[in-house]
Amino acid sequence: MLILGLTGNIGCGKSSLSDIFKENNIEIIDADIIARQIFEDKEVLESVFEQFGYEIKNAEGNLNRKALGAIVFNDDKKLIELNNLTHPSIRNKILNRIKDAKNKGEKIVVIDAALIVESQYLEIIDKLLIVTCNMNEQIKRIKERDKCNKEEAISRIKSQMNQSEKVKFADYVIDNSGNLEQLKLKANNFIMYMKENWCE
Repeated sequence: MLILGLTGNIGCGKSSLSDIFKENNIEIIDADIIARQIFEDKEVLESVFEQFGYEIKNAEGNLNRKALGAIVFNDDKKLIELNNLTHPSIRNKILNRIKDAKNKGEKIVVIDAALIVESQYLEIIDKLLIVTCNMNEQIKRIKERDKCNKEEAISRIKSQMNQSEKVKFADYVIDNSGNLEQLKLKANNFIMYMKENWCE
């Protein structure tokens, strides 16, 4: 079974590409969803409060996701700190999902995660696919999606690892500077390539 990592910087279309894979019945393990579920673990939650302050705790004693998001959203260092706290539990859940996919007889499983390179997931994947796009398109998409100005969009881009650095870790790169139809065409060609080379 091929374990494919899928990542990409903000505004590059990682989620759109992941959705296309899903439409083609490819098993997706969404690390972001697993990460959200991890805060149901009381020990993990307490360690997050200790690290980031009890002002992110709401009246019911649960996590105020918006308050935590405000801390980590524009700061990859803070995001990596958060990932280091939650990483062991998330990693175990991902490994269990990989095992389940293998037991089901899946030929390809995709791990969709924003920080595959930064959070040391490279060692559990076979190949890495990075989706990229040019900076002007990135800025335009972030402004539209997040209802922010150009300076805020650039700040969010700069808070992440540079695309040119990230692609050095890639086995495959899909440029998503065009529209959704162009992405679908590229994705379908890539899926055909994967099936020909990994699903014999």
